[in-house]
Amino acid sequence: MEKLPQYLTEKQVSESTGLSQKTLSQHRWKSTGLPYSKFGRSIRYKFDDVLAFMEAGRIEPETSNTH
Repeated sequence: MEKLPQYLTEKQVSESTGLSQKTLSQHRWKSTGLPYSKFGRSIRYKFDDVLAFMEAGRIEPETSNTH
């Protein structure tokens, strides 16, 4: 059986990303930001999409080998 994707609530995404729920709402209204799904009146974000969004902002500092 194929594993179903995990979905997060707006509150969970807000806590994980540091984006306010209001910002997430504005992104949906402007059709920007994270992809989302609507189930009736509920908004859900796919866990993998949230991870990809966070990884896209990843910055790896340069390492210096000089002493």
